[in-house]
Amino acid sequence: MNTDSKVLVNFLNGDGEKAGAPLEIPIDTTTSQLQVLVNALLGAEEKYQFHVNDFEITESLRKTLAQQEGSISTENAVEIRYEPQAVFRVRAVTRCTSSMPGHGEAVINAAFNNDGTQLASGSGDASVRFWDLTTESPLHVCKAHKQWVLVISWHPASRYLASACKKGDICIWDPKSGTQVGRILTGHKKYISSLAWQPLHCSKNNSILLASGSKDNTIKIWEVVRGQCVMSLSSHTQGVTSIRWSGDDLIYSASQDRTIKVWRSSDGVLCRTLQGHGHWVNSMALSTDYATRIGCWDPALQGKSQSVDPLTVYNKYKGGGEEFMVSGSDDFTLFLWHPAKSNKPVCRMTGHQQLINQVMFSPNGRKIASASFDKSVKVWDGKSGKFVSTLRGHVRAVYQVSWSADGKLLVSGSSDSTVKIWCMRTFTLLQDLPGHADEVYTVDWSPCGSKVVSGGKDKVLKIWRA
Repeated sequence: MNTDSKVLVNFLNGDGEKAGAPLEIPIDTTTSQLQVLVNALLGAEEKYQFHVNDFEITESLRKTLAQQEGSISTENAVEIRYEPQAVFRVRAVTRCTSSMPGHGEAVINAAFNNDGTQLASGSGDASVRFWDLTTESPLHVCKAHKQWVLVISWHPASRYLASACKKGDICIWDPKSGTQVGRILTGHKKYISSLAWQPLHCSKNNSILLASGSKDNTIKIWEVVRGQCVMSLSSHTQGVTSIRWSGDDLIYSASQDRTIKVWRSSDGVLCRTLQGHGHWVNSMALSTDYATRIGCWDPALQGKSQSVDPLTVYNKYKGGGEEFMVSGSDDFTLFLWHPAKSNKPVCRMTGHQQLINQVMFSPNGRKIASASFDKSVKVWDGKSGKFVSTLRGHVRAVYQVSWSADGKLLVSGSSDSTVKIWCMRTFTLLQDLPGHADEVYTVDWSPCGSKVVSGGKDKVLKIWRA
């Protein structure tokens, strides 16, 4: 790279579209000066993040180009990608504010609701518990399941919590009172591996629909208020491992038969089958997961009155362009898909040395994190599937990861009994959080960004705050 005082640049948005003609700018241009430039080009008043080849420009263009010495030439136009910054900044959690015992067996699942004000957990003791986050103490203990509670899922408006067990039963709970709503939903013949609520903006006629995927090879759609199964989708030849209900009102199901199937939720028609994996597909994530999770709650209005249209929130937080999907498998690979458009993968992502436990898109859909039994977390580009970085630090299998709401931090939970916080700007370890006495099975970062929950084999839930 030469050290000329000026450099030719192209500004590209998240989808790779150019913002005007190439410009010649000083190589010492700072981020604040880039902000002014891009706002002038777009006629906008926004704050942006800038990247050159996945390296964020934090101070000046010169410093970022120097980091990539040899891999970039200033003789050609340098491509600078700009993306709107998150509406608020999340601070890294550093301390455990509470250890909450109560469950009689391992904590298998813990999750915050859509705005991070409520917390629920499911355990091997066949109970579901709601926790008071103000006093950080137990709120309700819910018992109806006969076997391990394997999955819990919050309704996107936090009206209900669904839980599913090893026996194949689904219970619906009222988070305010801790009471069961309606009857137990029965129909699956084997254990349930995944639950997905219909996104709020797709709901019609005030119906509240829930999809469940099971080891019995089927996906069932339930009308929660009436307690009825309205549809059963069967085309998989082995157990269903993961399901997602997309913002386009499509249902995606991943299976041990090595395929992912795309279903139309309105009539249960199988739209297409995605093939490519050589072993069980374990995990699946959509680039719009954060937007469908928060429902009608807008993080930009924290502390203010919230009466926002779910479609407005979805369009605001889904990120630009098409919905992407990533799948992780026992064949050690990931595939990036454009599932609504094509049954051909965008790319195959290799690098893990062991099976992949979980995949997850960052809230803005720009990055993907994958947790694996090879003791590492890998970060990938959410649009191209290009490898970005490997996060090493855990000494045993990594079970789960969760992104902070601004996409700048990542939390991971591992079989080595630690929780770790990673910086997504430098891809380095920011905080090592020991405290659990055994394997950590579940971690979740609240959508409001202020706290992290972790739970595992030691039967204890821990709340971590900044």
